[in-house]
Amino acid sequence: MAFGVISEIGYVALHTSDIEQSVAHAQDILGLKETARSGNAVFLSSAAKRHHEMVYIDAPAHGVGQIGLIANGKPGLDTARRRIRDAGFPIISETALHPGVADGFAFVGPENFLFEIYIGPESAGIIPSGHAPDRFGHVNLHPQNLQAMLTFFVDILEFRVSDIIGDDFAYFLRCNAEHHGIALMKGKGWMHHHAWQVQSIAELGKVGDRLHEHDLRLLMGPVRHGAGHNIAAYYVEPTGAVVELYADLEHIYDDERPPVIWPKDDRAWATKWSIYDFSEFRSHGLFPATEAVAAK
Repeated sequence: MAFGVISEIGYVALHTSDIEQSVAHAQDILGLKETARSGNAVFLSSAAKRHHEMVYIDAPAHGVGQIGLIANGKPGLDTARRRIRDAGFPIISETALHPGVADGFAFVGPENFLFEIYIGPESAGIIPSGHAPDRFGHVNLHPQNLQAMLTFFVDILEFRVSDIIGDDFAYFLRCNAEHHGIALMKGKGWMHHHAWQVQSIAELGKVGDRLHEHDLRLLMGPVRHGAGHNIAAYYVEPTGAVVELYADLEHIYDDERPPVIWPKDDRAWATKWSIYDFSEFRSHGLFPATEAVAAK
């Protein structure tokens, strides 16, 4: 149930200086399945069986490539293209950056984050792994200029605000009935995490076991968030980005529901079950890449 120009969050592309390590980690720990390779890019998907929900691009340094947003049909794509151009954001490609979609365009958004808005994601004929997540869900960005990023998503792309944390500290934004597809938290100017939906809290225990088998560990969780109500667990992937697996995310079916407002010092917005040292949690992230914008 989309209400604006964007219908859902489509994919995230990450640059990696060790692409085989990143791909192996995504397959062994997260449970993604490789769907295709093209030039310097590897495409992967969850049980959703799309051409790509994750793209790893072989590059000199780690970084965030593009964040893919699926438009609400051809009218949504045309409207988004016009609004982005009118707002003065640099267009880097008038056509889709990657194979596996019908049409799209890419541009440089606030704080040099790269976005691709597209339609027609293709399916992939893969057999999901036994521990594949259901699908890609959302990204969490930590912009330095929080209001500029908020204006971009709300005024230009028609996201709605689900929850507000503190006085200009964090916003959870939705483009459909799911509580958030984009989360914004004032920070260093990087992407903190990309998030994947799983069936239940049992899957969060299993990812902890898989990490242990690889001499790794969870960064945080399982936790029950107050904002969004989802149960989640987090770990750090080889690029330095954080990965979230979550279940039981709140859905909002009233398009006009006012935002829930949380005091910043009320830790229940972040975790209802326990208290964590968020200094380590927030110390991980990945800055926007400056090279190898698209697969070649």
